[in-house]
Amino acid sequence: MLTCQFAFCYHKAVNVISRSGLLEFLRDKSKDVQTEAFAWFAVAKSADWDSFAAVREMFPDVDLVNGLLVFNIRRNRFRLIVLPVFTRRKLYIKALLTHQEYDRKDWMHKWP
Repeated sequence: MLTCQFAFCYHKAVNVISRSGLLEFLRDKSKDVQTEAFAWFAVAKSADWDSFAAVREMFPDVDLVNGLLVFNIRRNRFRLIVLPVFTRRKLYIKALLTHQEYDRKDWMHKWP
């Protein structure tokens, strides 16, 4: 949704980049992981998050690690790593990791 007031326009929904990237991460994952990740995508796409606090209202277990949002998928079996740009209402999906891959912390030095 786009709201315009005077000469300024504001997006009222988050742009999640990208669905095709999420599909790529989910290609070899089980149906339950895919279902939960797509549910997350639908919520995120319709959200109006302008801060970590706003995200936390909807996802209380989300973490902010080195500027990246870390969402739990399938009761913490997977971690969805997302780079937020709150000023532009954008979320960049960076990785979907197993808990074991997440714990190795290799991902922490890739982004942003």
